[in-house]
Amino acid sequence: MQPESVTESSRMAAEPIESRLPTTPAAFAWTPLAVACAAVAALVALVAGRTAEPVAASVAAALVLAVGVGLSLWLRDRPRAGPAPSIAAGRAPSEAPPAGVGPLGAVLDALEDPVLVVSGDEPDDIAGRRLIYANAAALELFRTSREAGPLVTAVRDPKVLDTVDEALFRGVAAETTYAAGGAQDRVWSAKARPLAGDDGKPLALLTLRDETELRRSERTRADFLANASHELRTPLASLTGFIETLRGHARDDVEARDRFLGIMQDQAGRMSRLIDDLMSLSRIELNEHIPPQGSADLSLAARDVVDALSPLAKEKCISLRISTPETPTIVRPADRDQMVQVIQNLTENAVKYAPAGSAVTIEIEGDVTADAAVAPRRIGATHLSLLTPDHASDQRYVLLRVADVGQGIAREHLPRLTERFYRVEGQRERPVGTGLGLAIVKHIVNRHRGGLAVESATGEGTVFAVYLPTGADT
Repeated sequence: MQPESVTESSRMAAEPIESRLPTTPAAFAWTPLAVACAAVAALVALVAGRTAEPVAASVAAALVLAVGVGLSLWLRDRPRAGPAPSIAAGRAPSEAPPAGVGPLGAVLDALEDPVLVVSGDEPDDIAGRRLIYANAAALELFRTSREAGPLVTAVRDPKVLDTVDEALFRGVAAETTYAAGGAQDRVWSAKARPLAGDDGKPLALLTLRDETELRRSERTRADFLANASHELRTPLASLTGFIETLRGHARDDVEARDRFLGIMQDQAGRMSRLIDDLMSLSRIELNEHIPPQGSADLSLAARDVVDALSPLAKEKCISLRISTPETPTIVRPADRDQMVQVIQNLTENAVKYAPAGSAVTIEIEGDVTADAAVAPRRIGATHLSLLTPDHASDQRYVLLRVADVGQGIAREHLPRLTERFYRVEGQRERPVGTGLGLAIVKHIVNRHRGGLAVESATGEGTVFAVYLPTGADT
């Protein structure tokens, strides 16, 4: 013989969702039998008024009416002829519901948010919290194939269980955060609301909403504002200090004044570049989901960048070498200004960290596969893909490589290179930029549905590879 709790769970799982959820009290439902009995009672009462025994006739009419009402209530509340099929465990929301589920079950199964209905017996009985319904999204989230059973078999998070208890036994709405484990690291908002059960048992409606992207955006925005404030605070404090010095004891010191004014100009230029990069990154992120229009020849764009950066490279005694194919290297769709910005940011970084007397090489290749674009080139170097696009197996790319022979980047720093304001330790005292250059490159490449990879070896230099979808020029 099965335990009573198991039998009850099986019975509840076999009923449609409409029969498991609480119903609102309604007026008496007049069945055909009740209507017939009422008509007979009215006829008896009418006849009784015309006879010599009105009291006896009235009693007979009342008895007929009472029998009709009692039979009607019994017929309404009697058990169904057979159990209806349950909502299939693990069914995808897009699948058609089985016969007998009812419209409410179909609607709940179509929801993207997980929905559960929980019943409770006693506050001290943990096993008494029973899951009596779960829609398809809930079954998928909690990876359970059972719609009915102890709640702890599906939900084990203590905060969520406490939230359900608040709704079950205190009759108040409660909310908490549920962090689902796994590779995706998703965050859910769990809300429990009390329900009124027909049999006196407390019920709670538990709903969950995926807030992973919202939380990630909030964290990114907070980090961005904190980093931007920190980066602006340093040159601003420097300017303030030099201004106070020039207004004080260095007012008449010509040599100190000239030196301080030169430093102030450098700090003001740093702030200006930071603001320009912040605005540029903001515009790029705003339009990142919009595909670009037009096309661009990457070889011509690279030559324009070399011409523009030649004075800077000459000042540092660094030679710029460029290698391009004879045929056009067309990227389509492409925003040419953004292509120039990608090449310029990568080349400026290479010139900035390359030792004097060395060379920075810019290579362009056309019609390559994704595997060839990210293939390692140096033995012993650390290779990492920073951005991998979704692409068809026959997709061809235009490849851009920018290489230097500087001090290189240690393995542990490579995954964070495209973070905003991130700088490699040990290079903070060097004449670095705003820390946004590689972040801008990544977002531009992502908008163009391309890829980004880095290869570096300590003491041997760094190579950045950007590959973008190619198209025939028309």
